[in-house]
Amino acid sequence: MKQSRQRGTADYVRYETVLDHPRSELWELLSRPELYPRFFRGLSVCTKIPPTEPDKTTEYTVRVVRPGHPPADLRLRTVTRRRQEKFVLAPIPESGKWLSLTLGDASPGRTKVTLVMSTPLGLSAELMPRKSELRTWAQKGLSRISRYLNRVPDRPVTHPQDNGSSRVAILRHLVSSGILWPSKPYAGLRQLSQLNRWGFNLVGGYAQAAIRDPHVPAIIDEHEPRTFAELWQRTQLLAAGLVARGVGPRTTLAVMARNHGAMVECMTACGMIGATLILLNTGLSSRQIEDIAEAHELHTLFVDDEFAELVQYLPAEVEQISLTRDTVTGHVTTDEIIHAAPERTLSPPKRGGKLVVLTSGTGGTPKGAKRPEAKGWSTIAAILSRLPLQTGERMLIAAPIFHSWGLATMQLSTPLRATVVLQDRFDPEECLRAIAQYQVTTLIAVPIMLQRILNLPAEVKEQYDTSSLRIAASSGSVLPGPLVTGFMDTFGDILYNFYGSTEVSQATVATPADLRAAPMTAGYPALGTQLTILDGDGVPVPRGTVGRIFVGNEMLFDGYTDGNSAEIKDAFMDTGDLGYLDADGRLFVSGRDDEMIISGGENVFPRPVEEALAALPQVNEVAVVGVPDEEYGQRLAAFIVPRTGSRLDPAMVRSYIHHRLSRFSVPRDVTFLTRLPRNTTGKILKRLLVERSGRPPELTA
Repeated sequence: MKQSRQRGTADYVRYETVLDHPRSELWELLSRPELYPRFFRGLSVCTKIPPTEPDKTTEYTVRVVRPGHPPADLRLRTVTRRRQEKFVLAPIPESGKWLSLTLGDASPGRTKVTLVMSTPLGLSAELMPRKSELRTWAQKGLSRISRYLNRVPDRPVTHPQDNGSSRVAILRHLVSSGILWPSKPYAGLRQLSQLNRWGFNLVGGYAQAAIRDPHVPAIIDEHEPRTFAELWQRTQLLAAGLVARGVGPRTTLAVMARNHGAMVECMTACGMIGATLILLNTGLSSRQIEDIAEAHELHTLFVDDEFAELVQYLPAEVEQISLTRDTVTGHVTTDEIIHAAPERTLSPPKRGGKLVVLTSGTGGTPKGAKRPEAKGWSTIAAILSRLPLQTGERMLIAAPIFHSWGLATMQLSTPLRATVVLQDRFDPEECLRAIAQYQVTTLIAVPIMLQRILNLPAEVKEQYDTSSLRIAASSGSVLPGPLVTGFMDTFGDILYNFYGSTEVSQATVATPADLRAAPMTAGYPALGTQLTILDGDGVPVPRGTVGRIFVGNEMLFDGYTDGNSAEIKDAFMDTGDLGYLDADGRLFVSGRDDEMIISGGENVFPRPVEEALAALPQVNEVAVVGVPDEEYGQRLAAFIVPRTGSRLDPAMVRSYIHHRLSRFSVPRDVTFLTRLPRNTTGKILKRLLVERSGRPPELTA
């Protein structure tokens, strides 16, 4: 790249440089403003606006972000002059301001780029950078484009505090959250000794909480509240009773239950013994449960009575223990085991108990994934670095505990000595009622739960005081942009988007500020986490390139129970997702690796189409999948749940996407449903939509 020339007057900035790339390559990027956030810092979103009239010029909404200021949106129209030579962006309404990019041949294979920008280009004075900053901004942005075209690998991104002072950062988060807040010396030493004795898991967490805050409610559910001291005592007795029934460190048990305190007691007791516990998804079929029992040589099953029919054909040697107090199944209950348990003190097992989480199974049969035990304070600080939780929180965990997201927050609640509120089933209004009744400060949910809360009538939402809520943390599936904005406009800037997986644990978190800037972002890495984007051969790609998302941290899972594992490259594990990093280092998830389709030779992702359709006021829910096509190889099919009373037809949908995205992104098939098929954690079962794509429009899921 040749040395540039820079000039400026009172009302515009001019920047010139020569790049070692043909004009056609540069034009392909510079004439597409929607790609600018990948290369130019301070631009978080650039969205194409469908024209209101056929002969209208193309218009975009560009979101500008400056540190210390709320994001600002600019509406711009584009003018192309002399194809592959000049591109102009002008603000709307007309102000006489503009930004132009002119390309000219410098020599064979090289291009002269001239950028001229009027100041302030429609921005307020506090948002408009100084001229020297604008020149640096242009130089660095064009440099990123050059590296992109030269396929220069990007470096892994980390949390800003992941440097030589990371230990200081860990201590800072532990102290600021109150976990290591000074206490009476004797109580503090006993608290630390329990963690040292049992480890950084549910057992150690409840052991130390029972010493530090014995009379504080640990769990409030729909059955019987428990203080930390009561839960610790009941768990010890349950563990002793299980040992008396032949359960040991090499025993495998399973639990199939709703979110309630008895389930938490089972998880903690098994950890105290060192047994393996499989968390069964409540949406499994009888056959799947039987296959899991056989494959893992299941010894004991804890089960809620409502699932009795699903497990009635398990082998007789699998003991069933009911979690329902007034059971009608005839099986022994955990309460009965606790009341009959011998008084004994258990020592920590040589081998810690494993919790096995089943993958979501959206692509077929779920697999068992062995979750690792937290490595110490650093694991706790990692989440706290992006999620500002405090000791004494009142956490309503609505996400299923058998899912990795619900489990992770359940485990995190113990060092925080938080009171956890649990409900057997999620109901949006009952969720708001509980928030108001118990003054809940943190809601842990999956996106569909937030959507159903938002969909409640305004008069229902206004009945409940949710002012105590300062964090609503979502994970488990894609958080649509319209839901992000709608939820924060209704409940305040309290939304956090947590991106991770059963295999890699935490990866990135988007804070409310991140989501205001870019509603579709997955955010930045947590402390102690590195993230890199690799191509199909495992080689890092340039910044802005879509590739496979790999994550490295100390909480990578211990493999699947069948002996296999996810792909690992240089200590980074494959998430199974595709995505890219923008110029500011924010992660954007494009979709699952197996969701990308090739239509007419073009790579097409369903998610941008879903986001575009979700922005339509007539659309309640939407899913887009790839289906076989004789002419193009594959084509997109859209499945839409319309809002009640709205009018929408396939032609309107296709026209809308045609004016916002590429022609290959236009769904050939548009089907209207009453609801989308989802699993118990709220993920859309797209394979069912693919299987049913040939059915007539009256299809309902």
